[in-house]
Amino acid sequence: MTEWFREYPFITFILIYVMITYVYNKVFKTRRLPILKEAIIYVMLGLGAGMLLLFQLGALPIVPCLAVAIGLMLMVRVRYFFQDRRLNKKQ
Repeated sequence: MTEWFREYPFITFILIYVMITYVYNKVFKTRRLPILKEAIIYVMLGLGAGMLLLFQLGALPIVPCLAVAIGLMLMVRVRYFFQDRRLNKKQ
């Protein structure tokens, strides 16, 4: 898998950018910001994705780690969904 990421660095960059954007939106974004501040944040996320791409191309498993983080976030959302559903059913 690491070799595939090395062969296609642009696709790897897009994967990293999409994953960190998802994590930012679900975990750190608390309210809507003005458009210029949002643009600056997404540009900074792009720069961070570029840095993470260098680490990924080096030897670190950045994409699998981000995938695990997103998987854990989805598991928590599913758990909260079923917990809320169960509480609403009792009422």
